[in-house]
Amino acid sequence: MSIARRLKTSHLRLILRVAETGKLQSAAEEIAISQPAASRMLSEIETLVGAPLFTRHAKGMATTAIGETVVRHARQILQSFDRLETDVQQVTDGRTGSVRIGTVTGPAVGMVVPVIRAVRELAPEVEFTVEVAPSAALLRGLDEGNFDFIIARPPPDDSGHHYRIHPARNEVVSMLVCRDHPLAGRKSLRLRDLADFEWVIQDRGTPIRAAVEAAFYANRVKRPTQVTNTSSLLVALALLQGSTAIAPQSYEVAELLAGSGLDVNVTRLDLVEDILVSPFFVIVQQDRQLSPVAEQVIQETFRRI
Repeated sequence: MSIARRLKTSHLRLILRVAETGKLQSAAEEIAISQPAASRMLSEIETLVGAPLFTRHAKGMATTAIGETVVRHARQILQSFDRLETDVQQVTDGRTGSVRIGTVTGPAVGMVVPVIRAVRELAPEVEFTVEVAPSAALLRGLDEGNFDFIIARPPPDDSGHHYRIHPARNEVVSMLVCRDHPLAGRKSLRLRDLADFEWVIQDRGTPIRAAVEAAFYANRVKRPTQVTNTSSLLVALALLQGSTAIAPQSYEVAELLAGSGLDVNVTRLDLVEDILVSPFFVIVQQDRQLSPVAEQVIQETFRRI
């Protein structure tokens, strides 16, 4: 049997203490055993290694060449064990580890980003992965184990037995335009004032698209005829530049782009009608046991609902 398999943690601690103190009695006291027991243990270790680890002289004990090698490895192994204990405790306490969150666009800005910042203040080593996608894709990812939890809209045919579903918020739609748009800065605009302009809007069937179309119907306004369909925020922003196009986005996204000083040359229109998207929810698999750090993150998310 190899030396590594036969040496015990107690052996390593004794070797390290003898090397540090130079005295067997002091080493024995530090690891709380008697000197005879320490002498027997050291003799056992040297037998396992097959060579003396220390030379004895009047002033104490000094390491041999082989002893230096064993001491170096003993120190590394014990330090690794100490780090292991610390790491396990941090994971248990939710202070480290990884969390994977899937979210639709609005709460990614309005909820997930503040949650990450709050958790990072207490646990800076937590690693976050955030994926933004439509609800259907997020639900598939949750089922496949790609996320700890998601912030999305549940499927209409779910009975509630497959997921734990926690109500979150409604999503409000804002209208983005470039800063030199003819309607920029005007107060109390109505949907009818917007209908004749070009629109850059999410694909058919998406919640924001459905909410905008419903608002046109409810206000008896003809829907826009100049439409570019895209779910890409980057494409939408590019199409707004130097044009009279209008792009509906969630309030949180619009606030980030238009109200935070980012140089993206867009502003929000002052629209009288409120356009509300169907609410989103925090969704977890029914049988999923979250890690301590994921549980901490989801609790922080609940506090912000």
